[in-house]
Amino acid sequence: MAATIISTGAFLAPLAAHAQADAYPNKPITLVVPNPPGGLVDTSARLVSEPLARVTGQSVVVDNKPGGSGNLAYSNVARSAKDGYTVLVSYSGYHIANPILMDKLPWELKDLTPVGLITVATNVIAVHPSVPANNLKEFITWAKQNPGKLNYASQGNGSVSHIGTEIFKQQTGIEMTHVPYKGSGQAIQDVLAGQVQVFITTPPSVMGHVLNGKLKALAVTGKTRHPQLPQVPTAAEAGLSGFELESWVALYVPNGTPKEVVQKLSADVKRSMEQPETKQRADAAGIEVRYLTPDNTTKLLERDTASWAKAIKAGNIKFD
Repeated sequence: MAATIISTGAFLAPLAAHAQADAYPNKPITLVVPNPPGGLVDTSARLVSEPLARVTGQSVVVDNKPGGSGNLAYSNVARSAKDGYTVLVSYSGYHIANPILMDKLPWELKDLTPVGLITVATNVIAVHPSVPANNLKEFITWAKQNPGKLNYASQGNGSVSHIGTEIFKQQTGIEMTHVPYKGSGQAIQDVLAGQVQVFITTPPSVMGHVLNGKLKALAVTGKTRHPQLPQVPTAAEAGLSGFELESWVALYVPNGTPKEVVQKLSADVKRSMEQPETKQRADAAGIEVRYLTPDNTTKLLERDTASWAKAIKAGNIKFD
C-alpha cells in the first residue's frame, strides 16, 4: 500500500504543477525595482507593467525599493514566495557588479531564476555646459590637461555608470572623481546644477536635458547613433574606437519557482513587449525593446560577467 501511495503521489505532483501554471496568474503581480523612480530600470518596469496587466488580466504593481546598491530589492525578491507573483526588475549593473565587488551579499546569483530580458539601452556621455569642450576629442584633451578637476556621477556603486565610466577613464587616461548617488534622479539634479560635471548614463536620464540645451552630449556608446539623438555621434565616430557600453534590464523570480509558472510568465512578458504601443513608448523614452528567453538571458549574464570581471580586475576597481 505504501508503494502505491508513493506512486500515486509521484503521478499527482506534475499534475499539481501544471494546475498551478494553468491558474497563474490569479492575483496581482508585483514588479520590484531596485532603483528610485526615473531612469532606465524604473522606466522599463513601467513599460512592461501596463501591457502585462492586459495580457494576464491581473493588476501589475511597480514597487520601487532602492537602497544598498540594489541589494535591498534583490534580497527581498530572493526571499519571497516562489510563486511568480514577486518579480525582480534586474539592472545589469547590480546583477553583474555586486557579486564581483562585494564580499558579502544578502543574496546570491543562484537565488534567482531568469524570466527574460526586456530592454537594453546605450549610454550617453553627457557633460555640463560649463565644461569647455564641444566634442569628445576636445573633452578628453581638456580633461587630461586638468587632472582631478572633474567629478562624475553614477547611479550608485557597481552601477553601469560607475563601472562604465571607470572603463572610460582606463581607456582615455583621464582622471575624474567618482560621486555615487542612489539612482539617476538624484544624480541628474547635481549634474544639471554643475556640482558634478560628467554623467555617462542611459538616454532616459539625460535625453530631454540634451535636447533643451541644459547638457551637452558628446557621444553615445552603442554601435549606431541613437534614433532620438541623431545629431550625437557614436564614441567610435567621435574618435574613441572600442568603447561600447550597453545597459540591460531583465526580469527574475526566486529560484524554485515552478518551471511551468516561469514559462507562462516569460511567454506573457514576450507578448507584452511585442505590442506595437510598447515599442512606441520605448522609442520615445530612448530605450530598445529586446526580449530574450530565460536561457539566452543566462548566457547574456555569463558573457557580461566575464567581460566586467576582467575590466574590474585590470582597473583594480573597488567600491568607494
